[in-house]
Amino acid sequence: MALEFPTIDPVALSIGPFAIRWYALAYLAGFLIGWRYCLKLARFDKSQRPDSNDIDDVLTWIIVGVILGGRIGYVLFYNFDYYLSEPMEALKIWQGGMSFHGGAIGVIVAMILFARVRNISFLRLADIVCAAVPIGLFFGRIANFINGELYGRAGDVPWAMVFPRGGDVPRHPSQLYEAGLEGLVLFLILAVLIRNETVRNMPGVVSAAFLLGYGIFRAFIEFFREPDVQIGLYFDVISQGQLLCLPMIAVGGGYILWSVMKRRHNA
Repeated sequence: MALEFPTIDPVALSIGPFAIRWYALAYLAGFLIGWRYCLKLARFDKSQRPDSNDIDDVLTWIIVGVILGGRIGYVLFYNFDYYLSEPMEALKIWQGGMSFHGGAIGVIVAMILFARVRNISFLRLADIVCAAVPIGLFFGRIANFINGELYGRAGDVPWAMVFPRGGDVPRHPSQLYEAGLEGLVLFLILAVLIRNETVRNMPGVVSAAFLLGYGIFRAFIEFFREPDVQIGLYFDVISQGQLLCLPMIAVGGGYILWSVMKRRHNA
C-alpha cells in the first residue's frame, strides 16, 4: 500500500497575474540563508580573507554562475540533441531544466575569477561557499518534491508514493532522500570540518569533502531515482548523474589524501 502524495500547489503565492512558485522561493532561501551562513564562517578567522565584504560581493557572481552553469550543463549533459535542433529553447529557463553539475562548474569558474580580481585565496573562498551549498540543495530538493518531479524508481517500501507524473506505480520519494543526504547530512559533516582549526589550516579540504560527499550520496541515491527518460541507463546500470559524480569523487578523495600526506610530511 502506497502513501498518498501530498497535494501542494507549486505556486506558493499569486498576486494578480504574477505567480511566485515554491521552486523560486527555494532558490531565494538557499541564496539568502547560505549567504548569511558564509558571513558567519568568514568571521572565524578575521585575519584571513575572504572577509565579510568579499562574501557580500561574491554572492552576485555565484548567482550568475549557478544560473548560467546550471542551464548550460542541462543542455549539454541531459538534452543536447534536442537543444541542438531547437537552440532557442535553451534560452527558456522558466520552462525548467537545470543541472547541479553544470551549476557547480559555473560557481567554480565564478569563484576563480572573483578570487583573481580580489587577490584572495580561491581555496579558502571555496571552503566557505561549499560549506553552505547543502543549504540550497536541501531547499531545492524539497521544491522538487512539491513539484512532483525527479521522482524515484518503482518500489515496494512502506513510504513509496504514487506521483502525479509517475503513473500508477508507487515510487521512492528520491527527492526527500536527496534532501536528507545531500542537504542535512552533508551540511552537518562540513559544519564539523570547517569548525576544526586543523582543517581550516588545510585550504581546499572542506571543498574536497563536499565534492566527495556529494558525489557519494548522489551516486547512491541515483539507484533509487528514475533515470532521465531521454537518456536512460548506460549499460543498463549507470545513470547520467552517477557518471557525472565520478570525477567529483575522484577529485575530492584525491585532494584530501594529498593534503593529509602533505601535512604529515611537513610535520
